[in-house]
Order: sequence, then structure tokens, then C-alpha cells
Amino acid sequence: QVQLAESGGGLVQAGGSLRLSCAASGRTFSNYNMGWFRQAPGKEREFVVAIMWNAISTYYADSVKGRFTISRDNAKNTVYLQMNSLKPEDTAVYYCAAGTTWPFRPAMWGLGTQVTVSS
Repeated sequence: QVQLAESGGGLVQAGGSLRLSCAASGRTFSNYNMGWFRQAPGKEREFVVAIMWNAISTYYADSVKGRFTISRDNAKNTVYLQMNSLKPEDTAVYYCAAGTTWPFRPAMWGLGTQVTVSS
């Protein structure tokens, strides 16, 4: 298994930007496809974006296309989520996930990082 630790969350005004990081430890990071999910208060956890192990393919939820960008650095065992043009509806706990299938299915989760966007 791989252990995941998110960081980079915080409070930002609408229109602002944040970059989340997810550091992995344990098994070989480059073996895993990676994804980001989010869960807002009172709502179910939802898919945000995923990236294949070799970064050849990515897949975005419609709600974040054109605003969020996923990337990974296999040498640093880290996946990133650059979030621009943030909206209040992006407020949620953001979770990093790892899996071995594509289309992406999460098999392991981090503990999450809170992102709050004020209007």
C-alpha cells in the first residue's frame, strides 16, 4: 500500500488560487494512478480529477475543467492540484487517492485538507 498526505489547503477569496500537494510514501509511487476528490458539508464525496501513472492521460470533472490542473512528479512521489479561479462552491475537504485502474478507481485515501473559498 501507499500512504498519502495532503497539504496546501486554506482560506482564499473567490477568484483566488491554491495549490494542493499530496505526498506519497510506501510502495512505488509511479505504479499508481492518482486522483483528487472532494466532499462539501452535507454532500457526498465527488470526483475532481485523475492522472495516469505516467501522466499521459488526465480526466477532469466538468465543474473544474479549465480552472484546475493536476500534475505529478514521480521523482518526488508527489501529485499536485493547482486550483485557479476558485469559487465558493469549491469549498470542501479535498482528498488525494491512489489506485491501479484506469478509468480511475480509488483504492487508498489520504486524510484530506480543507479548502474554504469566501465570497
